[in-house]
Amino acid sequence: MSHAIKIHKTGGADALTWEEYDPGLPGAGEVRIVHEAVGLNFIDVYHRTGLYPLPVLPAVLGLEGAGIVEMVGEGVTDLAKGDRVAYAGSVPGAYSESRCIAADRLVKLPEGISTHDAAGIMLQGMTARYLLKGCYSVQAESIILVHAASGGVGSILCQWAKHVGATIIGTVGSKEKATIARENGCTYTVLYQEEDFVAAVQEITKRRGVDVVYDSVGQATFMKSLDCLRPMGTMVSFGQSSGPVEPINVGLLGAKGSLFLTRPSLMHYTAARNDLIAHAKDLFDVVMSGAVRMNILQEYALKNAAQAHRDLEGRKTSGSTILLP
Repeated sequence: MSHAIKIHKTGGADALTWEEYDPGLPGAGEVRIVHEAVGLNFIDVYHRTGLYPLPVLPAVLGLEGAGIVEMVGEGVTDLAKGDRVAYAGSVPGAYSESRCIAADRLVKLPEGISTHDAAGIMLQGMTARYLLKGCYSVQAESIILVHAASGGVGSILCQWAKHVGATIIGTVGSKEKATIARENGCTYTVLYQEEDFVAAVQEITKRRGVDVVYDSVGQATFMKSLDCLRPMGTMVSFGQSSGPVEPINVGLLGAKGSLFLTRPSLMHYTAARNDLIAHAKDLFDVVMSGAVRMNILQEYALKNAAQAHRDLEGRKTSGSTILLP
């Protein structure tokens, strides 16, 4: 019998339980895959706590995984048993040894990308892709501010932005994480617990401000991040590890320089099949070129997902984390 991590009610990490699980047979347009690795992401915590409500409970968490096609449902013609595939941003269910999933949400893995690596880069890597190319078009002359620069998305985002040629200011919580951020391409690092990052940004940019802020932290950094932007700069709020952002008076955006504000989602940027393929291709290309390195720095057994959640919430992780069935 297959197993999965389930939640029967929202709550703390103890709500995650390791149980027997029958993935069933693939329906029309679906395949069944055997996971070889599963990605851990902060959105999993939001689902577990109920901050982002799941449609029904009990539920299997997880939006990212990679493995081998085991069985093909009716009407599926572009995938076959034995294909190596990966996905991110689909219907939850990745915290399982095997699952059924819509075939059109899967991408085949090229030679050179293992399922192990794919599970650690798909969601965060495609997120970095839409941040750099969708929310704001980062160019060689761009100056950007990346919060949590040593984290999963931050690590990939900084490497990719360096490859483009941008100037990168990264905020981090410790000297150890500052070292990681610099290795990932940050031009400047700011220890936000010891320094005022607004003052640091103004000094670095000679009071010009940055073109775009990428903020996955949320409540603790949002308002001060607006003060880091140049006139007509772009604020990208794509996470809330410190808590949700309070409602704001949109007039502030005008008062602070006709700023742009967006709250993007990978699900929207990759909803169309052609957009999913484009995001995955760009990610695979930049990884295989060597410009973006794998940053899988933690591994846990899938059955120990609760401890992985505790470490993620406790800011004890850096880079990407995967769960191994």
